Amino acid sequence: MNNTQKELSWFKLSLLQFLYESHPELTEDTNFINTRGDLTAETYAEAIVNGHNHQEAEELANEVLFSGLHFSKHDTLVTIIWNEFSGVIAIGEAKDFAIKILPEFETVFFRYSLNDEFAYSADFTSLYTELTGALTIYLEGNELQ
Repeated sequence: MNNTQKELSWFKLSLLQFLYESHPELTEDTNFINTRGDLTAETYAEAIVNGHNHQEAEELANEVLFSGLHFSKHDTLVTIIWNEFSGVIAIGEAKDFAIKILPEFETVFFRYSLNDEFAYSADFTSLYTELTGALTIYLEGNELQ
């Protein structure tokens, strides 16, 4: 096995671990994982060939690996559950609950232009408030509150 194959495997595993934590809805998308992992490995290899040291090459590769993934719908729901509904949903159950309910809230997320910097935008507060209200209605409608 050559170094590129080892790096490729490492990048895919790193991506998969990150997806399990912050984007569980993408963990079964093998095409995405393979494509992103391959592109990241190529970026790393090209950086080394172009004279970057391993740390610089890894930084460039990580930019590719995690591009478009810095904002997480799942993490946003988990944060809202922890901050606003910890008396209803145990903190230890928040991640699994967020996975379960995410499809119910896609229409709310759809109204916003989500990108890597979205959490730092003025619209994030509006999304947070809207999701909190929608989650309140969801919990009441499902007799969970």
